[in-house]
Amino acid sequence: MRMESLLYMSLKLRNRVRELRNDHGWTQQELAEKTGVSRQSINSIECERYIPSLPLALSFARIFGCSTEDIFTLEKTK
Repeated sequence: MRMESLLYMSLKLRNRVRELRNDHGWTQQELAEKTGVSRQSINSIECERYIPSLPLALSFARIFGCSTEDIFTLEKTK
């Protein structure tokens, strides 16, 4: 069986930003202020319309106190 390279698979980035934000009791605005982005950016990330940059993903990990892998995962699409 041949393993297909991740570069050629159709992948989707899933995230737990909304879940973790809610667990901390923060509004989108409060998380936006902690990360230095707009509330609209937080909304777009939570709705998976926008993929955050690596520095922003690392900021989420620091703010939530977990690894980036605990927040963001790549899933193969059908």
